[in-house]
Amino acid sequence: MSQEIDNARASVGYSYRPSLLGAPWAFTCDARGIEWTAGAKSGRVPYAKVRRLRMSYRPMSMQSHRFATEVRADDGTTLTIVSTSWKSMVEQERQDRPYSEFIRELHRRVAAAATPVDCEKGKTPWLYWPGLVIFVCVSLGLAVLTVRALQAHTLAGTAFIGGFLVLFLWQGGNFFRRNRPGRYRPEAPPEDLLPRRS
Repeated sequence: MSQEIDNARASVGYSYRPSLLGAPWAFTCDARGIEWTAGAKSGRVPYAKVRRLRMSYRPMSMQSHRFATEVRADDGTTLTIVSTSWKSMVEQERQDRPYSEFIRELHRRVAAAATPVDCEKGKTPWLYWPGLVIFVCVSLGLAVLTVRALQAHTLAGTAFIGGFLVLFLWQGGNFFRRNRPGRYRPEAPPEDLLPRRS
């Protein structure tokens, strides 16, 4: 293991609750690897055994500002680290700062292990590009409806459709902008897929 990891013996941890009734997931980056626990299950993934990292933006209806990082290892272990945690039946809590700090440290240690790792960002192309085509078509359809509502002098209808179009463009545009497929280096995780640390 490289000197950079040896010089950073302190453990860095992160935890979140993926569902209201399920057990919390806890992760720790230490000198030996990523230690994880999920209820009665636990394990360890050495940094040299990490073969793939994927970062993405995954909004949900109850939390639109939500990010995730997938870690896949040689032995088939897949870990999903999410930036929000269930707090109650109607609320997911944002954990921007601890999530960003943990993911940055994870990438730093994986990069320092100096083994080949496939780092991907966004959605897979076979999901992203058809989704983008549908998004553009729906946006154009809503724009046409807005123009026709204006021509018919129906102000209430115009306001409703126009407001929905603006919201749709804002939410959908943000999703597709952040989730554009691509690759990155482990020492440089993409900033637009890390929530701002407040």
